[in-house]
Amino acid sequence: MDDLLAQLRAAFPQLTYTKGTQFCWSPENREVIYRQTASGVKSQWSLLHETGHALLEHNSYEADFELIRMELAAWNKAQEIAQSLHMEIDEEHIQDCLDTYRDWLYKRSICPSCNTKCLQQDDFVHYRCFNCHTNWRVSPSRFCRAYRSTKNVRQPAVFN
Repeated sequence: MDDLLAQLRAAFPQLTYTKGTQFCWSPENREVIYRQTASGVKSQWSLLHETGHALLEHNSYEADFELIRMELAAWNKAQEIAQSLHMEIDEEHIQDCLDTYRDWLYKRSICPSCNTKCLQQDDFVHYRCFNCHTNWRVSPSRFCRAYRSTKNVRQPAVFN
């Protein structure tokens, strides 16, 4: 991990790499945080992925689909960086990581009343079932379980 960190710091001097408890990109602090106890190739791939987020300047997202697009873009950038460093990221690993987001999106989109798969509404934390017209709200955090409060309404909902 130390060799990869040295290569990334040399290649991207505009980025700050900081030890932490998990791999993540902090747009507020403009730093790539890496797990200091990490080792192995998957940890290297995670570091490349978070570097991808940093280089793409991913700051925030509004919609679930936007988050998935950002994750895919960060993995594509990570593959590009890896190639420049004569490394390769396993495609199956990338798809496994993306599957966690796909599963998250799927669970959030299920109507709690009739189990129909639905899409987010304009404000991006509310869903509305086009089958039974149930409305529900989900957490905007990708780290939180989808908490659903239901209210069965037959008219279009108005959100403030």
